[in-house]
Amino acid sequence: MTLELLGRVHKELSITGHAFYETILSISELVNRKVQIIRLHWQASVLLQQIDDVTAKVGQQIATQVSDRLLYQSHPDSLVGVMDQTLADAISRVQKLKQSLIGVDAQIRELKIEMVHQDLLSLQRDLALRSAGLERLTVVRGAPAAGQPLSALPQYSSAYVATVLRGPFLVAPSGDLLFRPGDIVVLIGAQAELDQLVSWFTGQRPLTTSLTRSA
Repeated sequence: MTLELLGRVHKELSITGHAFYETILSISELVNRKVQIIRLHWQASVLLQQIDDVTAKVGQQIATQVSDRLLYQSHPDSLVGVMDQTLADAISRVQKLKQSLIGVDAQIRELKIEMVHQDLLSLQRDLALRSAGLERLTVVRGAPAAGQPLSALPQYSSAYVATVLRGPFLVAPSGDLLFRPGDIVVLIGAQAELDQLVSWFTGQRPLTTSLTRSA
């Protein structure tokens, strides 16, 4: 009896320890993502400052060259050549900085989407424990929902739209919100009622559809 009790205690402690480890790991991943986002925002601000610096510098150079030309009566052709080269160098530098900025912006969006998906997965697990469900349905072009306002959503007792993912952005659900093809609609409610809404967003029957869901 004592050995059996010790075995159960050991098993419970092992399960609890594993759950605790998973929780710590999840929190660590979330913190790392937030730190990465902060670092990328700082990097983006540095790039924007560099673009401003290049713009200010080229403006100052052109003003100086024009002033010198008026002061010393230098040949206009030589001035035009110098100004053209100055502008060309500045444009090339700004284009490179903009490409770097686009890359940083894409990384920020990707990390934010990962955070949203992680939150949705956690919410989905919690809802499953309460016999409810969470669906992420992509609005398909040609489906009844495409181009329709949120107020046109078929009414059910428990199902409702929690939020809409439009690209990297979260769109708050409001009555005048128009569903667009590609929108990822997050719904919460009783699973049976959610199943009835599948065809409205995807244009396919609930029992035969292969849903296009976000990861």
